[in-house]
Amino acid sequence: MRFPIEAFGGFSAGTGMLVALLIGVGFGFFLERAGFGSARKLTAQFYLKDFAVLKVMFTAIVVASVGFWWLVALGMLDLSVTFINPTYLVSQIAGGLILGIGFAIGGYCPGTSCVAVATGKLDALWYVGGVVFGIFVYSLTEPLFDGFTKLGSMGEAYVWDWLGVAPGVVVLAAVLMAVGAFSLGTWVERRSGNVLKN
Repeated sequence: MRFPIEAFGGFSAGTGMLVALLIGVGFGFFLERAGFGSARKLTAQFYLKDFAVLKVMFTAIVVASVGFWWLVALGMLDLSVTFINPTYLVSQIAGGLILGIGFAIGGYCPGTSCVAVATGKLDALWYVGGVVFGIFVYSLTEPLFDGFTKLGSMGEAYVWDWLGVAPGVVVLAAVLMAVGAFSLGTWVERRSGNVLKN
């Protein structure tokens, strides 16, 4: 089997959309099980009281990166037909800061707000409404920001190319960073004794 399956004719585009939907629902389910439908639990990360967000999301990143790297190394994943988001360093850093500020103020990111809406949280409904309104306004004003959104264009950039090292070195570094972050987060949680329950 070679990935991406759809690109090699493993199934139709419609089946691909269905698989994507099922994966999204599954991801949302596990976010809810981790307590990420609660704005209180999510914002506790910013107050260094509960590191569940860091642990769950860092775990997802590490598992995905290790799996991705092994699939490429074994010749099962063809990067030439795999879509990689182009890097626009300046505008993506700015977007990350805006998202982070919104996360800290509102208590949700776009994904967790959808999870919270699915479980009946009214504050998240307002948040999702704000996201949709923001998308609508941006779609009308996009030409005004065209120059800015392309600042720092680097194309399909890979961290290992940028650092001049093998991909495995970056994956190993990510795993070690995760272990260190988990250990530090657990130590801080035990010191504060304020971990929020789901």
